[in-house]
Amino acid sequence: MSYHIVLGVTGSIAAYKAVEVVSGLIKQGNRVTVIMTSTAQRFVNPVTFRSISQNRVVTDLFIENENYDPNHVSLAEHADLLVVVPATANFIGKVVSGIADDALTCTVMAARSPVIIAPAMNDSMYVNPIVQENIKRLTKLGYRIIEPEEGRLCTGRVGKGRLASVERIIDIIKEELNKKRSE
Repeated sequence: MSYHIVLGVTGSIAAYKAVEVVSGLIKQGNRVTVIMTSTAQRFVNPVTFRSISQNRVVTDLFIENENYDPNHVSLAEHADLLVVVPATANFIGKVVSGIADDALTCTVMAARSPVIIAPAMNDSMYVNPIVQENIKRLTKLGYRIIEPEEGRLCTGRVGKGRLASVERIIDIIKEELNKKRSE
C-alpha cells in the first residue's frame, strides 16, 4: 500500500541523511513531499530532494499559485504521516510553543496525521533542561520522538545528539504506517 508522507527538514548538518530517508521511503512505494526550512536549504539544496522524491519541494509559506491552495493546510490534510528529520532544538521549541512562522511549523500545527520527530543537535544542546522539557511536552501531546544516538558529532566531540540511523528512522516510519493499515 502506498502512503503520502510529508517529510520536514530543518537546519542541521544531519539534513543530508534526510535524503537517504526520502530515498528509502520512495523505494517502498510511498509518495513523499518534502518541506524545507530556510536554514535546511543552507545544508542541502531543494533540487536534491526534488530529484529523489520526484515531487515538488515546499520551501516557502507563500508560493505563487494560480489555484489558491494554502500548502501547509492541504499537505497536512492529505498526509498519512508527517515526519521531521532532522529536528533542531529551535524547531522543537517553536512547535511546543505553538509558533507557526514557516511552511513546516504551519504544516505541523495543521496536521491530522501522526507526527514523528527525529532530533539532531550538539550534545550540550540536547541535554539542556529546556530542550529535554520540550521533548517531554511533545511526547505528552502525542508526538512520537525518535531519540538521537550517541556518537561523533559535527564538532568532533562524542555525545548524545547524533541523528538516529536512517534504518531506524525508516523502521519506525514503517511501524507507524502499519498501525494505520490495521485501523
